[in-house]
Amino acid sequence: MKKHLVAGVVVAAAVVVGGAWLLARARTDTAGATTPATTAAAGAPVSVTTVRVQQRDVDVVLEATGTVQSINSVDVRPQISSVITKVQIKEGQFVRAGDLLFTLDARNDEVNVAKAQAQLAKDQAALADAERQLARSQDLFKQNFVSQGAIDTNQTLVDSSRAVVAADRAAIAAAQVGLSYTRIVAPTTGRAGAINVYPGSLVQPTGNALVTITQLDPIAVGFSLPQRNLNDALATLRGGGGVVTAVLPDSGTKREGKLQFVDNVVDQASGTVRVKAEFANKDERLWPGAFVTIRLAVQTLRGASVLPLAAIIQSPRGKIVYAVDAAGKAIPRPVEVVYASGEDAAVTGVAPGERIVLEGRQNLRPGSLVVERPPAEGAAAPRGRHGGAAASGPASAMPASASGAIAVRASAA
Repeated sequence: MKKHLVAGVVVAAAVVVGGAWLLARARTDTAGATTPATTAAAGAPVSVTTVRVQQRDVDVVLEATGTVQSINSVDVRPQISSVITKVQIKEGQFVRAGDLLFTLDARNDEVNVAKAQAQLAKDQAALADAERQLARSQDLFKQNFVSQGAIDTNQTLVDSSRAVVAADRAAIAAAQVGLSYTRIVAPTTGRAGAINVYPGSLVQPTGNALVTITQLDPIAVGFSLPQRNLNDALATLRGGGGVVTAVLPDSGTKREGKLQFVDNVVDQASGTVRVKAEFANKDERLWPGAFVTIRLAVQTLRGASVLPLAAIIQSPRGKIVYAVDAAGKAIPRPVEVVYASGEDAAVTGVAPGERIVLEGRQNLRPGSLVVERPPAEGAAAPRGRHGGAAASGPASAMPASASGAIAVRASAA
């Protein structure tokens, strides 16, 4: 019993000693541990990467989703009821204004023209006879063989015959117009669509279109802008149309055109205004009905201060960045984002050339010492590029949508 009691006391003492040692070790580890914030507060340098604030011109760009529209699209219909005798074109063929498209049965109209010409010849003969009678009466009047009344009668006959001849010529012109309707020609230059008739088809003016001719070069793109951007669009239109860029979503191909039209009313349902731009389209990459991304440059911020959006911190007091002064300390600077451009932003509150903390900013406190390390591969930095992403007003990007809402983006000039 005594041996067992002694052994138990020894084990209990060992457990107590071990627990006390572990507790002391844990306290030592806790006292020796430091966090980045503790290190920064204690004055130890914080490892960061920095970028320089760049000064350059930034294009303010309105971005929207547009629909390609033909400037001229004509449904070709006959002006008379007749039968198709020949189709002169093929589906998808490029035609020029005045090219022959269809030939109708012209036999009846040709007969009408011939009848009108024959009537003209008959009345011209009658006119010639009346003029001869008038000439003889005038000679006889000079010799006092006829009275003045005979001359007046013959003069009336001549005038009537001349009027009949004029009417015959008008009848011939009318018959020729009817004959011309049997030759259907292209009213505009463009590409022919599907042909809906064949030789032998009976066609009527109130029936379906024979073919549709669509102009492809130049071509238009229609899109909508929010009401708040109406003045910008009008100023661009008055200035000559500005530069409008259309980006094809499938290939990224770009086309540059000019603003041509701003509607005279704002749609009350959507709060947008319809706008149209015109583009050269010789290679026919822009196709009617297709969707494209439209970028309209409305103004340029001259000499803007540009830095990466990633360097901006949203603090409880607003947006700030950390600038590194000559002594290597991090100094907070309040900034205001004027326009955003992809990963870059044009801001106020910093001067061109200043060093701004990019990576490691989450570990900084005002006045922290910093030590600069090489930037990681792929780190964001301001780029001198065109095109853009983003926001009207303070720095938030609004996605483009088919309803006409747009994102206003700034791109570096």
